[in-house]
Amino acid sequence: MFGLSYLDLSVIIIYVLVIIYLGWWTKKKVTSSGDYFMGGRKGGKFMMIANALGAGTHTDQAIAVSGATYQIGLAGIWYQWVWLFSTPFYWLLSPIFRRVRYVTTGDFFEERYGAKLGAAYTLMGMLYFTINIGLILKGTGTAIEAVTGGLITTEMIVLILTVFFLFYSVLGGLVSALIVNLIQGMFILILSFLLIPFALNTAGGISQIKESLPDYMFSFVAPQEVTLFFIIMVIINGLVGIVVQPHHMAVGGAGKSEYNCRMGWTYGNFTKRFATLGWAFVGVFAAALFPGLENENRELAFGTAVKNLLPSGLVGLMIAAMAAAVLAACHNFMVGGSALFTRNVYKKFFDKKIEGNKELTVARLSSIIIVIGGVTVALTIPNVVQGLKYLWQITAYFGIAFWMAIVWKKANRYGVWASLVVTVIATIITGPYFSFGYGLSLEYQIAVYLPLGFITFIAVSIFTKNEPEEQLNKFYTLLHTPVGEEQKLKDKGIDIMLEGESDDGETTKSDLSLEERGHSLLLVDLLSIHKKFSFKNYRIDIVGFLWAVLFVIGIFAIGLIAAGWG
Repeated sequence: MFGLSYLDLSVIIIYVLVIIYLGWWTKKKVTSSGDYFMGGRKGGKFMMIANALGAGTHTDQAIAVSGATYQIGLAGIWYQWVWLFSTPFYWLLSPIFRRVRYVTTGDFFEERYGAKLGAAYTLMGMLYFTINIGLILKGTGTAIEAVTGGLITTEMIVLILTVFFLFYSVLGGLVSALIVNLIQGMFILILSFLLIPFALNTAGGISQIKESLPDYMFSFVAPQEVTLFFIIMVIINGLVGIVVQPHHMAVGGAGKSEYNCRMGWTYGNFTKRFATLGWAFVGVFAAALFPGLENENRELAFGTAVKNLLPSGLVGLMIAAMAAAVLAACHNFMVGGSALFTRNVYKKFFDKKIEGNKELTVARLSSIIIVIGGVTVALTIPNVVQGLKYLWQITAYFGIAFWMAIVWKKANRYGVWASLVVTVIATIITGPYFSFGYGLSLEYQIAVYLPLGFITFIAVSIFTKNEPEEQLNKFYTLLHTPVGEEQKLKDKGIDIMLEGESDDGETTKSDLSLEERGHSLLLVDLLSIHKKFSFKNYRIDIVGFLWAVLFVIGIFAIGLIAAGWG
């Protein structure tokens, strides 16, 4: 049936039933918008790791990476490893997301730069979620269509998956994500490596695969498309833009403690970086075993490998794994998008007093609207890789303002608006989007718009007035108040947007504050670090960052060793 055995169908059905049950089970845990958007800030470190893995890992990434490596070799891995070298910074960024105690990144822009920029960010964030949901559905639909031999079309798969994740997501919000992602994390790892032993067995070993492919297929730098300059520029652009991916307020700030948030965002993503190696090698092996896919069809490589390599039963497991990845990511994007709309649009312009069940209802309805936009993208966009590049660009535009907001008190709304205008104009002029543009490829566009954006931001901020002092004091007081010391904020009359639960294990009786006991933040104090640095104060940042750097080196070394194997 549909090109699948009854065993495959049984595996898929069992998975669907388990997920539906968990969706209903978590419904009773959602009693407020804080539960729906942020899981009540109750996440432990393992749940946060699973949440980060689930939110950041989806099938379209496997499809894009394996498709790219099918054509240009292991260098195609950089379509996801673009953030490999950024990952240690997640250790430094996570406590910032947790300490501001906001619900959305739109709140961040509004509280730091004013309501208009909060609304501007919200528009970008909703566009981001819409495009990303579309890419996820498109990539997964393409893969499953290949697995079924075309008996189920991409369009049908998109609609089926949409109904599936809507069903449990609208019920449970982020609570269901935190719980269900524990299961889905296992499926995602299975998805990444399940094909490799079957490919090696079919080919007769790695030596036979290498003999049938040119040497550049096992290099992490390609002679075309993903060159060394491309890699350098997208890594820099990725670090700038990663902070404003809208779902990261939940991914990085939904934990019970700062430590849980650090562990979750950093090591959940390291799990993904490792899993990406599996996707890359699947594409390379598919190029040896199933040659002939043209450039425009290269994203069929993953599904083709699944169809031709896996035995009955495991094909169903792979489809279930794909569905798991879609469910995790689309759910987080949908909940994040509804939070942006509800808090930063509906509350501001339609009903300022909305709260409780009514707010939750608006959130759930707006979720559905965002998904409709995503489905439209999925049914119309030509390929996944081009969509990824668009997302990299629009996040970098706003990423400049986020970084400057943290490290520089002088940063203001005028600098943000000026940098947004300049970066967009620079992209239009240098890119291939209009007939009058220079038609430069992405890496050269980045080399122009990113420096111009920062220079413009700094120059305009210097020569224009500061943000209101009260607004700045509140923002930086939040950043200097670790989780567990909320009473200090209350004593100062500072409202906490969403406090959530907190793990006060380190808030023991002491004459020293938590910041003086290792919880000071390097990024927040960056411009004054030369005056106040001591290892004792920044111990957690420094030690955790160095450990994360070692993980980067280890993962990259594993990739190099695997590429040279045989």
